[in-house]
Amino acid sequence: MTGFFNTSSFSLLRSGKMSKKEEYLRKPEWLKIKLNTNENYTGLKKMMREKNLHTVCEEAKCPNIHECWAVRRTATFMILGDVCTRACRFCAVKTGLPTELDLQEPERVADSVALMNLKHAVVTAVARDDLKDGGAAVFAETVRAIRRKSPFTTIEVLPSDMGGVYDNLKMLMDARPDILNHNIETVERLTPRVRARAKYKRSLEFLKRAKEMQPDIPTKSSLMIGLGETKEEIIAVMDDLRAHDVDIMTIGQYLQPSKKHLKVLKYYSPEEFQELKDIAMSKGFSHCEAGPLVRSSYHADEQVNAAAKQKQLMGEKEIQEA
Repeated sequence: MTGFFNTSSFSLLRSGKMSKKEEYLRKPEWLKIKLNTNENYTGLKKMMREKNLHTVCEEAKCPNIHECWAVRRTATFMILGDVCTRACRFCAVKTGLPTELDLQEPERVADSVALMNLKHAVVTAVARDDLKDGGAAVFAETVRAIRRKSPFTTIEVLPSDMGGVYDNLKMLMDARPDILNHNIETVERLTPRVRARAKYKRSLEFLKRAKEMQPDIPTKSSLMIGLGETKEEIIAVMDDLRAHDVDIMTIGQYLQPSKKHLKVLKYYSPEEFQELKDIAMSKGFSHCEAGPLVRSSYHADEQVNAAAKQKQLMGEKEIQEA
């Protein structure tokens, strides 16, 4: 593959031999975003404020917010407040010591899902290392509340590793979301530099345990690239995820939220993303989204459908073989 990150460039950057002008790469044409602020977008934003809800779309400065809110009318709800206890060097969500724990939040999220008539809802959260259960109880109640008020809506949850406490994970899995999503974020070598407190192998174990607890629930993980990883390291992540029975993978371009965050060291082309998608699918993932603007929840409704179709095909194959 041509165009993958050159490690010699990374060495020059680390040594300070590159000029400041060269350190900040100019965004390519394919990363330009079309803004759409139609009545769907403004109406959804107004509803979020009225119900005192947070979305990762806004807090993490997702580049797809206008497409999702204005065109697809979907959103990723962020529960447990908007202050994260971790300070990952890639993330725009504010960090600190949270003070709120709103036990009425699950009902408000469920009301919003029903009002929006969503086919698929994604629920994520800030990391709450200050809570003994990592926020699992509120997560689980949010799933149950959505089920009560929108029984035909599929639900995807995107938790932190909850400190690797598997009783917390079990509490969430017992609520039976339709997809369990936990992001690996970056390659193993870069994890200590990129992710605060999180551990690469702990994330893999978290995903494996989720599958063991509820084998019929698809698992999913996301990788962002452009931080200095190599092609071989990206493929190693794919192999690690499949070895831990992960069904769905998304791959997107890292974008620097502010000057305080990690710099972008490479912008991957759409052709490179297509090649990575092809490699991922050859590894046995049921679905893979890969592209410059792809994020963990990008076209999540399509992913759950693909996972369900794959599950049906496997069931039919088992019946035929029997």
